[in-house]
Amino acid sequence: MTTPPAAVDPAVEPVLSIRGAAIRRGDRELWSGLDLDVDPGELIAVLGPSGTGKTTLLRAILGLQPLSAGTVTALGEPVHRRGNRRIGYLPQARPLPAETSMRGRDLVALGVDGHRFGFPIPRRGDRARVDALLDAVGASDFADRPVGILSGGEQQRLRVGQAIADDPRLLLCDEPLTSLDLANQQAVVGLIDDRRRAGAGVLLVTHDINPVLEIVDRILYLANGRFTLGTPEEVLTTEVLSGLYGAPVFVQEVGGRLVVVGAPDAEAPHHHHHDEGLHHGAPGREDHEEGA
Repeated sequence: MTTPPAAVDPAVEPVLSIRGAAIRRGDRELWSGLDLDVDPGELIAVLGPSGTGKTTLLRAILGLQPLSAGTVTALGEPVHRRGNRRIGYLPQARPLPAETSMRGRDLVALGVDGHRFGFPIPRRGDRARVDALLDAVGASDFADRPVGILSGGEQQRLRVGQAIADDPRLLLCDEPLTSLDLANQQAVVGLIDDRRRAGAGVLLVTHDINPVLEIVDRILYLANGRFTLGTPEEVLTTEVLSGLYGAPVFVQEVGGRLVVVGAPDAEAPHHHHHDEGLHHGAPGREDHEEGA
């Protein structure tokens, strides 16, 4: 069982505060009226069908895309396009091209010196910092190999190292387990949980809640132009999700995994009955979402 984070002091400010947020795509409003606080040491999973604005929400927090309404405050200040070094970002586990010659340590080093203008000149202590990050994510053994020849799980460990290079107080994860086998999923989940237990707030977009269910504090579920927010016990029920979708949806436990059956998916109208949100029958479908 994963060790829970230390009790959160009520006097501590949230690392992320969203008020009255709305996301619009073209002339269609995906959802509106979202109020969300993420506290230090809290992990919130973001679930829902393709096309519901999950990745767009992360982009808004990163200052890369404006909300259609509402405000986002991260680490005590409004978000802006310049970014914030104390916000870490972990993307999907998309394989890097096989011809990529950059070494593993070079990829992690981008998190240490990639923000500097011009050609990054190594500073005293940079190599030691990179070595410490490689060790922390279990990547020391392949740090000097070209990243293009590494496995998807090895590449994703390096991306974790890059994302945590500045000891982020807020970590945004966008489908970080996509295409990884079970062993590598567990390894990456463990690395994310290390940051959570160290006090970082985590917002994690996923199409399968099962690998992270033990470390999730709350779930934000987006569907059908609406959303619900609560603990896994409150959100992952047949009654709640049926109300959210406006159609009969069933939450079942199959082989120790939670599965949602019968959830409509506006992005794939030919799939009238499939597993959605908690566990997809087709892993990686959301890779092509705008994202999501």
